Amino acid sequence: MPIHRHHVASRYVVSRPINVWIPAGMEDQPLPVIYMHDGQNLFDPALRADGEVWAVDRAIEQLRVEHHWSGAIVVGIWCTDQRWREYAPQQPFAALRATRGWTQIVERMGGEPVSDSYLAFLVEEVKPFIDTHYRTLPDAANTFLMGSSMGGLISLYGVCRYPDLFAGAGCLSTHWPAGGNILVDELAALLPPPGRHRFYFDYGTVGLDAEYEPFQQRMDQHLIRAGYRFGHDWLTRRFPGAAHNEAAWRARVADVIAFLVMGHVTGG
Repeated sequence: MPIHRHHVASRYVVSRPINVWIPAGMEDQPLPVIYMHDGQNLFDPALRADGEVWAVDRAIEQLRVEHHWSGAIVVGIWCTDQRWREYAPQQPFAALRATRGWTQIVERMGGEPVSDSYLAFLVEEVKPFIDTHYRTLPDAANTFLMGSSMGGLISLYGVCRYPDLFAGAGCLSTHWPAGGNILVDELAALLPPPGRHRFYFDYGTVGLDAEYEPFQQRMDQHLIRAGYRFGHDWLTRRFPGAAHNEAAWRARVADVIAFLVMGHVTGG
């Protein structure tokens, strides 16, 4: 199925392309929607120097065959050179202002976080555009966020900020070191009550991912205390030997979608 590309203007952030993929033969049937960050890394190998992409389209088609499932629309929102600022959870990062490392954090990001504006772009401009131009199931129960690294952070934050618009977040190789334990605790404090949302987290053990385990374990404890049930509305997985790249995320994205959108626990 070809990728549809649109350029979405914005009054909140720099306008950018979005890629939209629909399962084959499903153009006229309303479907759930997964909004994914770093949209140029999802489908087309020609858009990346190393040719490595998530291949989300192939993952969904695989799930359709295996589970007799209708599938989901995927909307890939391209990132810009403001990626760190747009994906860093703005309200939780505010708690870091009083820390000694705040100046270094801002310098590394190229400015203070602007993720509230990015999320406003997503919910007020991108989502209405998609719901108008495509056959979607627009309710919260059928609308999801997904991303990796900083994209994992903004996916989690997006559900916390808009729990009535999104049913869950898929957070692969979530880049917790961007704000450390303070970021973990501040995001956990924003979690919606359990019962209407699903959260998926994972991490590898190689490269950047080697730093993630203690932070993820801390978030897992927050989820347990909040009443989330492992394997039911929350899942965390560790992948020994997996690195921080598209090839690693491609290997597990089908299982993420199965849990997040379908409620199925698959894989290992």
